[in-house]
Amino acid sequence: MIDLKLLEHLESYLTASRKQRFDAVLSQRTKHFTVATEDVYQLHNTSAVIRSCDVFGIQEVNIIEERNTKRIDKEIAMGAQKWVDLNRYQTVRECISDLRAKGYQIVATTPHANDCELHDFDVTKKSCFFFGRETEGLSQEVLNMADCYLKIPMVGFTESLNISVSAAILLQQVSNKLRQTDINWHLTETELNEKRLDWCKKTIKSYDEIVERYYNPE
Repeated sequence: MIDLKLLEHLESYLTASRKQRFDAVLSQRTKHFTVATEDVYQLHNTSAVIRSCDVFGIQEVNIIEERNTKRIDKEIAMGAQKWVDLNRYQTVRECISDLRAKGYQIVATTPHANDCELHDFDVTKKSCFFFGRETEGLSQEVLNMADCYLKIPMVGFTESLNISVSAAILLQQVSNKLRQTDINWHLTETELNEKRLDWCKKTIKSYDEIVERYYNPE
């Protein structure tokens, strides 16, 4: 339960422009869509996907590290990991089980399955878009468990795009289309307050001391 009085107190330490920026960004954040990366071994690719999620208002990223466990490349993500929530999983099954419990359909992004092209995708459904390894693509396990397959139309000799490029194209398309609907895709009031508190914690250098003084004034 968020202490709203504490949150108000903490926000008094933010500049007016910073607070306005938080409010503006949060007004465009959504959990209607999320992204999952499966054992991506090029560190800059995962970091770039996180950056794209931040840019297009996707609040959560799910990282499956069954084979490859690496830190996020802060230089590539350019601070995006501060503003986007990262959920880490050790297995595909664990990730998909958790996502399904949250109401997401599992969307496998692959150029090899002719199920749905990007411009035809139904954005009304709560969806998690899965992206696979650089050379191998998604595992057979993900493909078997997916609810649908999605591909970006391509007309050249090359049959696939870099994962970070694919994620950026896909997220721009679906997020733009989503914002043109009447769907309530925004964060809930509780989620908004949780992120406001979280971002205060990540922004205010003397956060711990301020909280301590708030609860234990001299």
